[in-house]
Amino acid sequence: MTAATTTTPTPSRPGGAPRPRSGSPRRQGLAGWLFVSPTIVILGLFLLVPVLMALWVSFSDWSGVGSPFSAGVAFVGTKNYQQILTGGGLAESNFGTSLRNNAWYVLFVVPIQTAVSLFLAVLVNRSILRGRGFFRTAFYFPSVTSSVAITVLWLFLFSTTGAVNKLLGYIGVNGPNWFNDPDGIVHLLLRVVGVQNGPAALTQHTALGVSWWDWFAGPSVAMSAFILMAVFTTSGTFMLLFIAALQNLGGDVQEAAMMDGANGWQRFWRITLPQLRPTLFTVLTLGLIGCWQVFDQIYTGTKGGPASTTTTPSYLSYTTAFQDQQWGQGAAIAFILFVIIVVLTLVQRAILRERAVSKRRMRLYDPSLRPVPENGATR
Repeated sequence: MTAATTTTPTPSRPGGAPRPRSGSPRRQGLAGWLFVSPTIVILGLFLLVPVLMALWVSFSDWSGVGSPFSAGVAFVGTKNYQQILTGGGLAESNFGTSLRNNAWYVLFVVPIQTAVSLFLAVLVNRSILRGRGFFRTAFYFPSVTSSVAITVLWLFLFSTTGAVNKLLGYIGVNGPNWFNDPDGIVHLLLRVVGVQNGPAALTQHTALGVSWWDWFAGPSVAMSAFILMAVFTTSGTFMLLFIAALQNLGGDVQEAAMMDGANGWQRFWRITLPQLRPTLFTVLTLGLIGCWQVFDQIYTGTKGGPASTTTTPSYLSYTTAFQDQQWGQGAAIAFILFVIIVVLTLVQRAILRERAVSKRRMRLYDPSLRPVPENGATR
């Protein structure tokens, strides 16, 4: 005789739905917070807290001695910001000069490095090119090299008797004294056509302590060498982003365009480039941020000279804080730079945002949207 076994019936759920194996949403949320809490603690400790401390320093008269929260440190309001932006003294003119230098640096580097990196990506992405792996490595190699080593190399190449001036000498051009020439390239070009001084409307009016004539001087010869170096060292990194985007594009649209008779330039301009818009935005944003934060090349190469024509806000923030012991002004420069980067990024995002195709352009490709002629003729 076998013993009768009893089993406890499993309670059924309404509708026969299986019982979820995991816990309640509240417990799941708690588990999620436990998983991300180490990251939150680390970011808060090493990122948020220093940023808040620097923000407090920008509103204080801290001299760099002791704790910035000690009783001897006073709250000075927006005094540090006013001295930089509207003080009328050396602090304002130094900041205006650094802002002008960096603005010209961004204006040249960002579009040139984007165009060069896109050209290199299209070039090495062609299947008919032999040795693509070698060229990708060669173009990317400057990006992984130390910026200090590249800067020292640049100092040799662009010295008065360097290789660059030697090459210019072969074509009859007397090369400049690159890292000791403070003249702006726009002013130099104007001197070629006989313009030595600017009009009174530009020379007698200033912004941030710098005359408008000097604002439009263009990058100095020394800064031009740094512009070339930035393009040389960063184009390889952005080339990889464009290669990854190009390899993710489908070939069906390209084949349809070829069937319609589009040539290579039309396919690139009308099809490939619009599809690269997200990557293009990423490259422009990263380039913009990196250019406004340029520091190590200036520190290693010229230390802001000649005549402060290579001083950037990042370098000025460092020298103001660590050399002049004006920690409040140094922190204020850093936060003004942060605001500039955020504003320019938002403007750039607004310019590159996705837009709806206009009805006029849609009518070019969709015959059903074209108006019907009154005489009944076919469209």
